[in-house]
Amino acid sequence: MMRQLLRPTSFKRALFFVIADALIFFFSFFMAYQLRFNFDIPPNYLESFYRLVWYLIAIKIIMFFVFKIYYVTWRYFVLGDMQKILYALLLAYLIFVAYIYLFYQGVFPRSAILIDFLLSFFLVGALRFSKRMFRNFHGEKINPALIIGANQKSAQIISSAMEGSIDYFPVAVVDNDKSLINSYFFNKKVYPCEELEALIRKYAINSAIITKAYTPDALDTLFERLKKAGVEHIKLSRLLANKEENLRDIAIEDLLARRPKDLDTKVIDKLVENRVVMITGAGGSIGSEIARQCARSGAKRLILLDHSEYNLYTITEELLQKDTVSLMQSVVDRKLLEKTFVKYRPDIVIHAAAYKHVPLCEENIEGAVLNNIIGTKNTIDLAIKYDVEKFVLISTDKAVRPTNVMGATKRVCELYAQNVESKNTLITAVRFGNVLGSSGSVIPKFKRQIAQNRPLTITHPEITRYFMLIPEACQLVLQAAAIAQKNELFILDMGKPVKIVDLARKMLKIYDREDLGIVFTGLRKGEKLYEELLIDESDKKTMYDSILVSKTTSYDIDKLSKDIEELLIIENKLQKLKDILPEFKHDV
Repeated sequence: MMRQLLRPTSFKRALFFVIADALIFFFSFFMAYQLRFNFDIPPNYLESFYRLVWYLIAIKIIMFFVFKIYYVTWRYFVLGDMQKILYALLLAYLIFVAYIYLFYQGVFPRSAILIDFLLSFFLVGALRFSKRMFRNFHGEKINPALIIGANQKSAQIISSAMEGSIDYFPVAVVDNDKSLINSYFFNKKVYPCEELEALIRKYAINSAIITKAYTPDALDTLFERLKKAGVEHIKLSRLLANKEENLRDIAIEDLLARRPKDLDTKVIDKLVENRVVMITGAGGSIGSEIARQCARSGAKRLILLDHSEYNLYTITEELLQKDTVSLMQSVVDRKLLEKTFVKYRPDIVIHAAAYKHVPLCEENIEGAVLNNIIGTKNTIDLAIKYDVEKFVLISTDKAVRPTNVMGATKRVCELYAQNVESKNTLITAVRFGNVLGSSGSVIPKFKRQIAQNRPLTITHPEITRYFMLIPEACQLVLQAAAIAQKNELFILDMGKPVKIVDLARKMLKIYDREDLGIVFTGLRKGEKLYEELLIDESDKKTMYDSILVSKTTSYDIDKLSKDIEELLIIENKLQKLKDILPEFKHDV
């Protein structure tokens, strides 16, 4: 109870300063009389003091409210606030003098006004600067911040700052809503966005808190503008369920992510609800997110399958409240995998298990063939054998005109999924590019290099890649599976490709480590400069703009099955992949 009583609030702070200022004004006016009369005040003047002091105190306090001085947080008092005190006192004295000349009949020492003004200004300012001086003495620094966006989040941030629960002091709010300009938002004036740079200079702002929702392109433009103006720390605001404000650093994902406008959770719920869903590679970046989304969409049971103990443990712990079965298995082990199908009878299988790291697959061709091709074939064959309703293969843009082993193995998987006799099972493959922040991808690598004070390494200055957020890519995968009517290959629209060197420069700017620089190391084995998603112009749109469907590539399934068998035993697996895929141009 005592803790709650002592916790600072706007009302408690205002009440404290009203009482403190009243005492200061009484003391300063009394000292003005004492100094004027050399500490020997005549009785008639002492009587005038007691008659006038209450009027002066009341006028000053009212003017302080008018100039919003009582709304300023104590520990974040700045020189600009002293200017407002000066104006408030000057106006108060004008009113006081007018009152004396118009209504007061007694004696009054006019010189006391100047003395009182100087004493009041000094003592009131000293009181307000005292806490800041104490904080600075103990190493605490003021952190003036600009709030971008006038909304509920902004209100919570300003309130949190006034209570001292966040280490930022909002000095102004900017918004592009003309109806809000020049209004006061929680006692902070709202300025137009055009004045952003001027405000940063005026208040020496080094932090900005963005509360509005922006598209990645608009957010990128704002980020560059803030950085150019000298803002070091840029935060994004998120209002939590308990109404507490959560601030996080702006991340590269915020600036690059393509956010599809046609995400449809209802169609996913209809696909997954009350179904037994098996996810292979369930501990990976894609598999784990698909598991989360299936859990949210009301899956009856989740069969999580992964050969990585740690990855499987991590996603299992996260989904403890759901009906899950966690199996440490490899899709290469057909006998063990078949036992899983027999025991759990999944309705839907989402196959995300694969080796995806291009250089490692180049160095381990046999392992890539075994895990990617044989693992996929095993899973598809068993799904057909045990009448799974839908089978979803996660594919990659590297399967388009492949130049590396990883892409070639995934293209073989696509061909098998498209041409196998699927009987009662609807088989769908979904192809997309890089997802932001997945394990082994370029963004986590750059973060590690920055943390280690190393330059960012890029293979080539012209290399580009597609990017999408993991949750949204996974949602589109499930959406594509939901609308599939036959064995089809769907392609996710990943937007515009991004130059990796631009991504690297942006990350260095975000972390204020442009001094680290960039080093070009040369293309690795099998690495493309540009990834492709479409094979030809015959690819068609679906009911969702973000999902395209590709024309089926015919391949004799008996021949393909034989080719895969030979691939297992043949010594020169690279050559056999080229025989299966004439478009495979191995770039080494």
